[in-house]
Amino acid sequence: MTTPLDARRRRLHFRAWHRGTKEADIMIGSFTDRYLAGWGEAEIAWMEAFLEEDDVEIMAWAIGTAEAPQRWHGPLLDALTRLDFMVAPE
Repeated sequence: MTTPLDARRRRLHFRAWHRGTKEADIMIGSFTDRYLAGWGEAEIAWMEAFLEEDDVEIMAWAIGTAEAPQRWHGPLLDALTRLDFMVAPE
């Protein structure tokens, strides 16, 4: 049986992989692939709101070329900025 949280996870996964640019798709989609299964209500709500931000801003915050607004600071942004979910092509 599919729960409402499962439906939100599927929708979030789709949104993470369909951002509009290949670079954003790879960064945000890979991040979501790495962590989504372990997220509960709070993390999913955070990511849903976070994805309302502009991709250019999200990517700048992730790679450290711009400071994210204080409202985004916390464990999920910390995980995004580690970029340890990115896999180099072989």
